Amino acid sequence: MDLGLPDILRLIHPILAVTVIFPSIGIVVYMALQTRQRRLQTVEGGKSKIPAGVGQEHLKVGRWLAGAVVGIELLGITRPLLDKIIKDQLWSKDPTQFALVLLMYVVAIGSLICLFRARPKVWRGVFATLCGAAVVVLSLQPGIFRRDNGQLFQGEWYVSHWYSGVAATLLMIFSLAIIQDIYQDRTHRWRVAHTVLNSIAVLLFIGQGVTGTRDLLEIPLNWQEPYIYQCDFVNKTCPQIAPPPQN
Repeated sequence: MDLGLPDILRLIHPILAVTVIFPSIGIVVYMALQTRQRRLQTVEGGKSKIPAGVGQEHLKVGRWLAGAVVGIELLGITRPLLDKIIKDQLWSKDPTQFALVLLMYVVAIGSLICLFRARPKVWRGVFATLCGAAVVVLSLQPGIFRRDNGQLFQGEWYVSHWYSGVAATLLMIFSLAIIQDIYQDRTHRWRVAHTVLNSIAVLLFIGQGVTGTRDLLEIPLNWQEPYIYQCDFVNKTCPQIAPPPQN
């Protein structure tokens, strides 16, 4: 079956999620378990067969994963947002909103880059806040389907790919912001917070796999849209197609 450009663009986000994000999640979780097991084995001077560098590898891949999640979130909302902007010619209809959208992309990407480089706690907090706020503002733009009837936390929001995706992205941004605190805190409170929040993130990612697969089933090919969107999605019926002419 031939795919048009709109259909190919729709597939980029799930393709990257399946081939890049989810394998990386498995690697990071495995390394996290190995790191914890080695720490427990050596806490009283014991020996462990787990390599000493597993913690640094976990840190390196985890940082990369967090940045990739923010990137794929921005990629996922860009396609429908761009469709809406072009359809409405937003640059002429509402130039203020158009400028705001462009500014939020600059803030999100720039803050993420700065967050990777920042060392002082205050700057990590500033850049994490800016990046998270920009992601949320962009995600709330018209044209992005949220399954909540246009009202936050309404409708079927609890099974929405959008809600769990934004939540997981914000958790990844927070994880980037607290990395140094984890290694400097002797009370291990930040380590516990990191473990709990990222365990929640893993559950959200699993939910993303389920809701993302469901959403792919619901999105018709570009050339099928004129007919599919005539269907009654509540009663699950579609207009009858005229039978082919008899020869």
